[in-house]
Amino acid sequence: MSRSTLIPFGPQHPAFLEPLNVSLELDEERVASATLNIGYNHRGMEYALALDYKKTQYLAERVCGICSNHHSAAYCQAVEAIYGLEVPERARIIRTITMECQRLTSHLLALGHIAEAVGYENLFMQCFRERELVMRLVNEISGNRVHYSTNIVGGVKRDLDAAMERRIADVMKELRPRLEELRGIFARDSTLVKRTRGIGVLTREQARDWCTVGPVARASGLPQDVREDGFAAYDVVRVRPVVREEGDCYARTMVRMDECLRSVDMIEECLPLLREGPVAVAVKGHPDGEGLGRVEAPRGELLYYIKGTGKLQLDRIKIRTPAFVNVPPVQIMLPGSRLADVAVITVSVDPCICCTDR
Repeated sequence: MSRSTLIPFGPQHPAFLEPLNVSLELDEERVASATLNIGYNHRGMEYALALDYKKTQYLAERVCGICSNHHSAAYCQAVEAIYGLEVPERARIIRTITMECQRLTSHLLALGHIAEAVGYENLFMQCFRERELVMRLVNEISGNRVHYSTNIVGGVKRDLDAAMERRIADVMKELRPRLEELRGIFARDSTLVKRTRGIGVLTREQARDWCTVGPVARASGLPQDVREDGFAAYDVVRVRPVVREEGDCYARTMVRMDECLRSVDMIEECLPLLREGPVAVAVKGHPDGEGLGRVEAPRGELLYYIKGTGKLQLDRIKIRTPAFVNVPPVQIMLPGSRLADVAVITVSVDPCICCTDR
């Protein structure tokens, strides 16, 4: 008769950047069951956001540092929906460029941590080297490396001059072969493939039942991508969702890797579309009504619901982050796996606890 062992995986663990706990029941070296515990990083952000709506957009960026630009974009979209504003085309294209830059930095961060969880320190550093190239670019675009603060209600507050457009094109040209080299390593390295293929499988039906979004859903065969709805400038650039059927750690890794190359494609498509024109429209009065903002953040669909009553302070803000629905399925991915694979499986869903707990 076998005896089970209970092991707390987290909340403090080298594999986790933020506090997350998974209580594991082990049968020898195999996971028999897993129970997720969250809430260690709750900050009451939704309550804090119900402030002056003009100042709130900067606080919305602080919900998450990895996808801050997407949070501010979703917030601005929701407020713009209340006002019925038509954002200038140039502003929509600039928003698209900055959001795709942030997708690159987020995915390269996730890929680096997957490599680290497998034990490939050099590959981890290589991912972060390529990520730094984009981080420096967005610092030149916005003046900030993490919280860009470029989005405002009605458009953007920083324009791109001709020199910056050329700079973006040069960086994308330099980045593409580096990403292709990285893709070759993740796709064909025998140790990486053995540590990720067939591990942490989430079937298409399970992905749908658990309401997963983003790369986690697309790696399980669900072709859903909010960018296909045409927000920002995604109605004029080609959106080709990367979809795989395996649903394992390998599929989730390769979806993110291929999406990095697609992001480079979209940024390069955006640059010739930049035409002279305004980058913002004037906003008068206070929000009075309800608005919804949806964007495809690096981890999936990010939703902001906002209710205003004609006052400076907002009445209600509700945020549905992608990590909130992508992290819980680890409870069904882990059973049957080896203890040594727990970190790889958990990191493969790209958990963001700032977003999850808010």
